[in-house]
Amino acid sequence: MNYHHLHYFWVVATEGGMARAAERLDVAVQTVSSQVHALERSLGVSLLKPEGRGLTLTDAGRIALREADEIFRRGSRLPELLHSQARERTIKLNVGLSDGLPKLLVHQLLQPVLEEPQLQLRCTEDRTEELLAALALHRIDLVLCDQAPPVNPNLKLYVHPLTTSGLSWYASARWYEAAAHGFPGSLAEVPVLLPTRHALVRSQLDRWFEAQGIRPRIQGEFQDSALLKTFGASGLGVFPVVDRVHADVEARYGVQRVGAADGVEERVLAVAADKRIQHPLVARLLGR
Repeated sequence: MNYHHLHYFWVVATEGGMARAAERLDVAVQTVSSQVHALERSLGVSLLKPEGRGLTLTDAGRIALREADEIFRRGSRLPELLHSQARERTIKLNVGLSDGLPKLLVHQLLQPVLEEPQLQLRCTEDRTEELLAALALHRIDLVLCDQAPPVNPNLKLYVHPLTTSGLSWYASARWYEAAAHGFPGSLAEVPVLLPTRHALVRSQLDRWFEAQGIRPRIQGEFQDSALLKTFGASGLGVFPVVDRVHADVEARYGVQRVGAADGVEERVLAVAADKRIQHPLVARLLGR
C-alpha cells in the first residue's frame, strides 16, 4: 500500500470532498481523484461512493478512515517525540570503585563528568577482583582502584594513572592539641583510626609508624573511608586523609590538620577493558 495515496484519501474523507481536499493539498482535483482511485485498486475495495452531488464513505472507507486517523495522528507526533527524546537523552556511565578509596577524592576525580547535563551516573563499590570481572563483561565502563590488577593472559586490561596524593593526619578539637604537640611522636599517645589492611595505603602507614618508632594505639579500623572520617570527626581518634581533599575535609568535618605522613601516598588508577577509549565520558576523565 502506498501511504501517499492513503494520505490523499484521508484528506478527502476529513474535508468532505475532492474539491476541498484539492484546495487543502494545493493540487488539482484530478490529481486527488487519481490518487484515491490508485489506493482503491491496491486495496481491492471501494472507499468512496457517490451520494447526491457529493461523495460518502463506504463501509470499507469508514474502516480505512479510522485506521488512517490513527496512522497520521501518530505521524504528526513523531517530530515532537524525536525532539523530546533528543532533549532527554541520557549518557550512562557505570564506574566501579574499589572499596576503601577515599570518597571525597573519588568525587574530585569524577568532577569533569559531573558537569555533563545528560549524565546518568552509577557507582558500584566492591572488591577490585569483582569489579575487574564486571569490567571484562562490559557491565561497567571503568574501574577506579589503588593498585594495578594482576597480569592475566586471558584478560586484557589497560591501566591509566589518575592521581597520586600524599597523606596527612587530622584530628577533631578533642584530640588536636595532644596530637599536634610533639608530632609525630604524639601519635603514640592518642587513639588512632586506620583503614583496614585491604587498602594498599594501610601497609604504607604501618611502615611509616615503624620508621618513626611509633607503636600506635589503634582505636578503630574502617574499610569505608567515609566512615573513618565520620568517626574521626566525632572524636574517636586521629585519622589519615589524602592531602588533595584538605579543604573539603576541614569544611565538611570540622577537623584540623595535625601533620604530614611523609612518604605515604594514595594513588588512584583507572582501569579500562579496551585500549581505545570509546565512551566519551571515560575519555573525558582520562583527558583523552
